[in-house]
Amino acid sequence: MDFTPAIDGLEKISTKINTQQRLNKEDGLLLLQTTNLLGLGYLANQKKRMMTGDQVFYNNNAHINYSNVCKVKCGLCAFAKDPGEKGSYTMTIEEVVDKAKHFAKQGVTELHIVGGIHPDLPFSYYLEMIKKIKESAPQVSLKAFTAAEYDFFAQKENLPVIEIIKILKDAGLSFITGGGAENFSPRVREIICPGKLSGERWLEIHRLAHTLGIPSNANVLYGIIETDEELIDHLLALRNLQDETGGFKALIPTAFHPKNTKFEDLPQASAVRTLKVIAVARLILDNFRYIKAYWVSSSPQVAQMALSFGANDLDGVVREEKIYHTAGATSPQMQTEQQLIEMIHELGLEAVERDTYYNIIKTVSPKRD
Repeated sequence: MDFTPAIDGLEKISTKINTQQRLNKEDGLLLLQTTNLLGLGYLANQKKRMMTGDQVFYNNNAHINYSNVCKVKCGLCAFAKDPGEKGSYTMTIEEVVDKAKHFAKQGVTELHIVGGIHPDLPFSYYLEMIKKIKESAPQVSLKAFTAAEYDFFAQKENLPVIEIIKILKDAGLSFITGGGAENFSPRVREIICPGKLSGERWLEIHRLAHTLGIPSNANVLYGIIETDEELIDHLLALRNLQDETGGFKALIPTAFHPKNTKFEDLPQASAVRTLKVIAVARLILDNFRYIKAYWVSSSPQVAQMALSFGANDLDGVVREEKIYHTAGATSPQMQTEQQLIEMIHELGLEAVERDTYYNIIKTVSPKRD
């Protein structure tokens, strides 16, 4: 079948993809600004199929947000609270461990653990949390803390951040989350999260984790105040670090939700913007094997569409997501495994349950007529 009409206006980039030439910033901007949405989707889907065929991945995971108390309180965040503020909470270590054991009994293979930059909790709290969860549920991978949290731990303990990561690794940490990346542009960060670590520091912390053999994910926030140029620059910075370390497993593009934030007057990112960002990420990030369609931020419906725009991972069951829902996300707080499989099978694709490191646990093929 001749697909040439579908890529009208994108022929140059199609040629580069087919001849395995690396795309540059100019190419990324052209793709992000094209009105040929179907052509863009075709190219991204073609690239995805080169990497993982018809496979779409998901995992049996759960989120634990140990506290919403945060001294930084970025303007983009609806989750953070001051100490003592109505609605603020901090779980005890025992409460965290009990929740982890509860999830482990449900067959969870990964715990995603993040919180705020709590001004009063000692580093021993985090260390004991990781140790005791690992002792209670040794089969579960612990994907814990954002680069912003690691940066804070290092400041609090007056230690190099690499030493903090080593200590937590010895306690049972196995993976680092992609949170806190937002957009690396100094202009954007000064407006949306002026108290948070810089983009350069985020990249440095992930680089150090990778040198210690700890993989991580990477995030990009879109639909706030970023320009197209700033979004592409962010992706290129991630690509450069991946060239250097190979330590990133997946990219998670996340849509900004404005409700209950300083930027409440901004419109929510459109479905078109979501599909474009995911497709462009797939084409620019030629060294990332997995691009997530994070249904929590985009909705299950848009995430399902994104599986035809370059995404090949639906994240997972999730359970108890709080951060996006405090900012007005209308998606469910979890999807059942069967719901994820059905989302994948409706497109005729193969559902693959994975662990944190993308080792295959099982494959569920769609029924063929």
